[in-house]
Amino acid sequence: MSGILAGKRILVTGVLTESSIAFQAAKVAQNEGAEVILTGFGRLSLVERIAKRLPKPAPVIELDVSNQEQLDGLADKVRELQGDDARLDGIVHSIAFGPQGAFNFLEGSWEDVSTAVQVSAYSYKSLAMALLPLMPQGSSIVGLTFDAQTAWPKYDWMGVAKAALESTNRYLARDFGPKGIRCNLVAAGPIKSMAAKSIPGFEELADVWNHRAPIGWDLADPEPAGRGIVGLLSDFFPRTTGEIVHVDGGVHMMGA
Repeated sequence: MSGILAGKRILVTGVLTESSIAFQAAKVAQNEGAEVILTGFGRLSLVERIAKRLPKPAPVIELDVSNQEQLDGLADKVRELQGDDARLDGIVHSIAFGPQGAFNFLEGSWEDVSTAVQVSAYSYKSLAMALLPLMPQGSSIVGLTFDAQTAWPKYDWMGVAKAALESTNRYLARDFGPKGIRCNLVAAGPIKSMAAKSIPGFEELADVWNHRAPIGWDLADPEPAGRGIVGLLSDFFPRTTGEIVHVDGGVHMMGA
């Protein structure tokens, strides 16, 4: 199959519904020639059903990124699927979570905040280290952020967790660069996904895009972000690392 990911093997985390950016990334990756493996957490049967809606059904591995035992066994799970020539040319980190308390900046407890930071930021490094033995030179890791330069309405400690993710990406790019592995993030605008439903005041947050995206933004269309991810997974950015590519309709560049 031809395409910018022809012959590549990609692992995608965070697929839960067809409205998720991760699903679109997996779909575009397959359309561009990649073999895709998904990981799922919690509602694994739902992820397995969604995996069948991709252009080509994809296998699903259970993964809780806060469970070190599962992280330690992840590479072996991939080897079981791929055989003796197992490898991963790309990883998509689309994992974030914050308890309800994390969406109240002044009242959020350390327990809530630490959970948000562990799952949303530290897991980027954890996932990369778990799969490093399978990644050859030229591989690419792409994560999803929500631009942390701004104190967004209602986002609160999740915004702090995203700032931690963006810093983690820079340090990971520094340490993985000598291994020939690129590490980048896509900063997407808000999408009406399953994850969005857990954000109190999401509509107020999303309304910023209705007024400030110079090229426009569709809250129901995750495909532009999925395409951005696939672009960074490809060989078209061979010397781009530690970067944040904004796929947000241009909101990030607008002044206060």
